[in-house]
Amino acid sequence: MQGGKSIACLIVAAGEGTRAGQDVPKQYVLMNGRAVLAHAIDALAHHPAIASIQVVIGAGQQALYAEAIGTRALPAPVIGGATRRESVIAGLEAIDAEIVMIHDAARPFLPLAVIDRLIAALDDSDGSVPALPIADTLAWDRAGLLGGTVDRDVLRRVQTPQTFRRADILAAHRAWDPEREATDDAQIARAHGLSVAIVDGDRKLEKLTYADDFARQSAAMITRSASGYDVHALEDGSGVWLGGVLIPHDRKLAGHSDADVAIHAIVDALLGTIAAGDIGSHFPPSDPQWRGAASEIFLAHARNLVADAGAIVDFVDLTIICEAPKIGPHRDIIRARIASLLGIGIASVSVKATTTERLGFTGRREGIAAQAIATIRIPDPYYLAE
Repeated sequence: MQGGKSIACLIVAAGEGTRAGQDVPKQYVLMNGRAVLAHAIDALAHHPAIASIQVVIGAGQQALYAEAIGTRALPAPVIGGATRRESVIAGLEAIDAEIVMIHDAARPFLPLAVIDRLIAALDDSDGSVPALPIADTLAWDRAGLLGGTVDRDVLRRVQTPQTFRRADILAAHRAWDPEREATDDAQIARAHGLSVAIVDGDRKLEKLTYADDFARQSAAMITRSASGYDVHALEDGSGVWLGGVLIPHDRKLAGHSDADVAIHAIVDALLGTIAAGDIGSHFPPSDPQWRGAASEIFLAHARNLVADAGAIVDFVDLTIICEAPKIGPHRDIIRARIASLLGIGIASVSVKATTTERLGFTGRREGIAAQAIATIRIPDPYYLAE
């Protein structure tokens, strides 16, 4: 929500993507283990202001769509039209929200900071778009000969998502001459008299159009891993939180929050992959607002920071160290909960348990420890700097 207004995202995924040279439309091509469309959905779902996501697909793409989204809870897809504009209208008519962000599925890596800027810009304009400055010299092509140059300082490369009040952009689409085809929604909005603000875009939002674009995205990603470790003492109580699951026990973990050592270890591992400090620097134990807080809040924060860096969580490996309670009977529930919180498949989460053969504080049942390793793929900063 922004200023009490509901925000929905419309993802346009109805195209055939023939220029990409793939066996399936480009929005369904697998990248880093997930469909391009799934990456776009996950990026938007991780932003707390977005209340709903509606996808528009092409006729006959239902099976590809179902495979791409997996278990993600989304409303039924809308079947688009013969043109992008017709697909957008169909999607807008299916959405019930005051503000809508219209996004191309072919831009799968969406930093959360771009969404923040787009929403904030609506305070002073009817719409907002992300855009990038032009780095190259631009010139006219005069039948194969170099013509005069164009002032690149006044030109921008426009990206998506493009954000508007739903009623305004729907009216603009309905008023548009159906004999003309628009390249984007901002063009239609401006023709209807709406003001459209420009906010800073991001290179990670590059559109996938040609086969080389897919290769470039893969080449631009590097792998990082980092570890996390946490310990909490046991005290009198009636259950321990581990991995976002309350496990029955005759004691509980002591801590400022719910003391979920498993999630705390994963949070530190994720923060480590993007060199963003540790859990204490983001959620100080001295801050009373985190007293008794559910640790899934901390995990969502770390997950969002990773997503904002344009990164993808590939795998999380967690080891819980304790004499009791027994972790085995709860292992799959913990895996499923962690996977759900991170927006990844359960196959990408490993949960193990061990004891210390009654040695040390865990062996004496004075506390529980956990260690985690997170592996992500993140845009190569050296590649992006080129």
